[in-house]
Parts: sequence; C-alpha cells; structure tokens
Amino acid sequence: MSCRCFVKETSARLSLRLRRTALLPRYSDSAKVAYVLQGSGVAGIVLPEKEEKVLPIKKGDAIALPFGVVTWWYNKEDTELVVLFLGDTSKAHKSGSFTDFFLTGSNGIFTGFSTEFVSRAWDLEESVVKTLVGSQSKTGIVKLDASCKMPEPKKEHYNGMALNCHYIVRGSGRVQVVGVDGKRVLETTIKAGNLFIVPRFFVVSKIADPDGMDWFSIITTPNPVFTHLAGRTSVWKALSPEVLQASFGVPPDVEQKFSSKRKAEEIFFHHQTNEVWQFSLLLF
Repeated sequence: MSCRCFVKETSARLSLRLRRTALLPRYSDSAKVAYVLQGSGVAGIVLPEKEEKVLPIKKGDAIALPFGVVTWWYNKEDTELVVLFLGDTSKAHKSGSFTDFFLTGSNGIFTGFSTEFVSRAWDLEESVVKTLVGSQSKTGIVKLDASCKMPEPKKEHYNGMALNCHYIVRGSGRVQVVGVDGKRVLETTIKAGNLFIVPRFFVVSKIADPDGMDWFSIITTPNPVFTHLAGRTSVWKALSPEVLQASFGVPPDVEQKFSSKRKAEEIFFHHQTNEVWQFSLLLF
C-alpha cells in the first residue's frame, strides 16, 4: 500500500436525522476519509471484488474509503447521525467536488439502461427488471419501514483497516514516510488543507516550516497504539547500549551520542532554524 498526498482536499457532510433512515448504496469518484461527527449507526462497505463489510459506527470513529468502494449508511437510533467526508478531488469527475453514483433509486445506474439490456445482462425477464428498477422511486436518503431488516455489524470487520490520516490545519512544512524494506514512499511539501494517509506500520516524520504547522490525525481503528521513534518515549531509549551498538555496528562513543539526545520530548524544536519535527509509528 502506498501513501498519497491530497493536493485538492474537499469536504462533504451526510446527515441522517431520523431513525431507520438510510443512504442508498453508492460509489464515489474520489477516495475519502469518513469521520463520524455525531450519533451512531451502521456503515456497509464493499471493496472491489470483495465481500460486504458491515461496521458499527459512532461519534469519533473514522473509516478510510479507497477509490471505487461502494458504501451505504444507516441510522437505527433516535439521534441524528452526522458523517463528515474528506478526500482528494484533484482527479474527480468535477475537480474540487465529490460526485456520487447511486446503484439504485430514481437516479440509479440501472435507470439509464433499457430493460432489454438489463434483462440480458442479468438473465431476467423484462417484467422483473421493471419491478427492480421502478420500485424505488426515491433518491439518496430513504426512510425504511419496520419490515425492512438491515444487516447487523460484525466486529471483526475492523481488522486490517488501520490507517493514520493527517490533515494540515495551519501552516506548512515537509513530510517523509518510510514503508516496507526501509524505502521512502512519500516525500513532499504540505500546507493547510492538505490530507495524507499513512498505512499501518509505516513510519512518518513531519518537519514544520519556521512559522509552524498545526495538524490533527484521524485513526481508523478503535484502539490505536502509537510508538515514537525519537524522544523521551522512543523505543531506542528502552534498548540497552550493547544492543544498540551491535544493531548499528558502531563503537560505544557513537552509541552514547545517539542515546544522549532527545530525552525529554516527542516533538522537537530546532533553535537555529525554528523548525519543528516528529517521528511516529501506528502499530494497530
């Protein structure tokens, strides 16, 4: 999995105000991160050529939605469910905005095809196709009656979806990300409005420009575990000097210089250049 720097970040908001309301299955022209601002409910996700994942969602949860994924959203509670979407629209159908393509409903993809084409593709009688295409007359958000039972979420579907999403709020700087085999997979400048995603186990380092940089992270796992690779809580501080000397292949004096630095912080300030930087790693 690679990292991407979003150069044209866009946001959108989904609000399901009533109990038993759902947003019909759709796919988007852009990769997104979904962040639950309010309420709780259920999200359905279908990756290309994969089985459906049904996830419980609540305030504070975040889900990475790759390009091409089909999603549906359901509010089964009495409180409003609000979801914020952030994503890269630089290569979208309309640059700078999300475009959704619904599978069903009055604007669903089947409505544009003739009943003959759909019946032949699915090997169905045309009368059945007319029922399928014409029964759902609404668009986007629908209110479900009591007879409609939506699937229940399975907790194990969260496995393997851990991502660390960084959004730059103010300022600018530089970022590097290192992945498998110690290879640098991303090196770029970042500024306010940019969003980039760091996969699980990849290491990220950010250096702010002299005027500083503010950011926040959205973690797509319910119980994230971080480790810092420099500073007071760094793993290097826990390893014995002998292990470090053997690992780096250096004499004791070099190891001592390495171990004696960065004993009090995880975010560092350089007094000569006014730069601020950080190393971190998302384990799970």
